[in-house]
Amino acid sequence: MTSARRQLIDANATPFYHVINRCVRKAFLCGEDKLTGRSYEHRRGWIVDKIKALSAIFCIDICAYAVMSNHYHLVLKIDVDKAKSLTQKDIISRWCQITKGHVVATKYMNGDDLIDGEVMLLDALLAEWHERLSSISWFMRCLNEEIARKANREDECKGAFWEGRFKSQALLDEQALLACMMYVDLNPIRAGIADSVQSSDFTSIQERVNALNPHINSPQLVKTTADNLQPVLSKALAKFDGSTLLSQQTGIPFHFADYLELIDWTGRAIRLDKKGYIDNQRPKLLNELGISPDAWLTSAKEFRRQYSGISGRWDSMCEFKKQHNSGKWCKGKASSQALHP
Repeated sequence: MTSARRQLIDANATPFYHVINRCVRKAFLCGEDKLTGRSYEHRRGWIVDKIKALSAIFCIDICAYAVMSNHYHLVLKIDVDKAKSLTQKDIISRWCQITKGHVVATKYMNGDDLIDGEVMLLDALLAEWHERLSSISWFMRCLNEEIARKANREDECKGAFWEGRFKSQALLDEQALLACMMYVDLNPIRAGIADSVQSSDFTSIQERVNALNPHINSPQLVKTTADNLQPVLSKALAKFDGSTLLSQQTGIPFHFADYLELIDWTGRAIRLDKKGYIDNQRPKLLNELGISPDAWLTSAKEFRRQYSGISGRWDSMCEFKKQHNSGKWCKGKASSQALHP
């Protein structure tokens, strides 16, 4: 039995979540159908454009994304501080970019006087809309509904486009976040459809690498750059702020140079056409987090298999389950102990 979304997503426990959704029947409805020869490749661009547009409206940042032929992955961060800073007019203007809003909200924005009943209604609407603007469920609803409608119009058909509601994983600590982002960014390489991060189309890592200074044309050159290396990106992608703890960060708690070095090392090790030679000098991030190379490579390949609805240290996963009254067992004990010393 599936769990209620409120048991899986709690910004007070962690702002970071891994989200996955698949096309119905796992069909190639976003890529190229080799059977018919028809290309749906442009739909992957729809998804990337839409998540960026929604990120500008919602208080939700995109840490990583990968849009594949029949599914997509997102690593999302709920920006609690941004949500708290929204004014009443901010809430209305943002929500009205998604829906038609409400006549009472329109009157308020126009500066018209409101009667007591309208004031009470407006307060209720503002509370509801404010909560939804930091809701991953509403973010995903807006994303999936529009993509499904556009695809059905293009195909001149009706019916489900996605096989079901999205799946989510809570990422409870730095190791879980790092492993999940790497798993998402390396999806095309692991699937054998790309041989480098630069050729991994419709991924956040390709966008980040392309946004770097033009003279940095290879992840391996990052070793000679400063720790605060930061690509010039759209506001939709969360920045690497270099903090060491999730509780102290405003973005992604690693230096981008370290992340790029690690993804280059990991990508070369898991390529399907290589034997996976690993040199003796493991990347800086693995040393800092105390993760063994073998455990790391297993996680980079099999993150989804290792964990279920949550990922993190074993004690953190059990505590999360306990706080949310979930009777399900925690999946990932052995791998958790290896990845989370």
